[in-house]
Amino acid sequence: MPLWQRLVIVAVVMLITTVVARLIDRRIARHDLAPEAMTRYRIVRRSVTATILFVALLSALLVIPQVRAVAGGLLASSAVLGIVVGFASQRTLGNFVAGLLIAFTQPVRLGDEVVIEGTGGVVEEIGLIYTFVRIENGDRLVIPNEKLASDTIRNSTIRSREKVAEISIQVPLGRDVGAVVDRLSRLTPDAEVFVGDLTGTATVVVRARVEDEPAAEKLERELRRRAPELLRAEGVYA
Repeated sequence: MPLWQRLVIVAVVMLITTVVARLIDRRIARHDLAPEAMTRYRIVRRSVTATILFVALLSALLVIPQVRAVAGGLLASSAVLGIVVGFASQRTLGNFVAGLLIAFTQPVRLGDEVVIEGTGGVVEEIGLIYTFVRIENGDRLVIPNEKLASDTIRNSTIRSREKVAEISIQVPLGRDVGAVVDRLSRLTPDAEVFVGDLTGTATVVVRARVEDEPAAEKLERELRRRAPELLRAEGVYA
């Protein structure tokens, strides 16, 4: 096969790989994926794309006779070359492997609020070598993946999905606040009802734990509707 045909084939492979990666990115962007799925996808996609492009570029170089001759000489001293390359790329390969570990174990994900060495920010991008964290003033922390995978990180986003539904009700101090607390306790099972403040009026707080954010919002709407009705029936509100 002539040299120009081999080069064309390699170029086409590289072009198709790049175009397919971009098309998949655009298609994924249309869907509201969970942070863990998006983080894993981006790391894996970049790893596969980088590998294909590297192999294609290496293949393109090896079909050139001059380059092949140089490569043969290098392979003859592969032991020395391997040691040199190993030392030179040790940190880079470590960061790459750490990036893959972050993608699958996910101590941090895209969009997570984290604190690293006393500095807080939001994980903006997880690359093959570095992770970018946007801090409050708009600056970016550029952190090697190896450091991110080995250091202690406070992640304020990864927590239990359980949420708290909470409403506050103002009760005149002339009313029987204890009776109000007792009656509001019947609004929902396992509700925590207590007096939060006594400035001007008694602020009675109704709090209940639910499984997730949508359930918390639904319960809060229900409590806001039912609580005034209950208190009017008890004569607390006119």
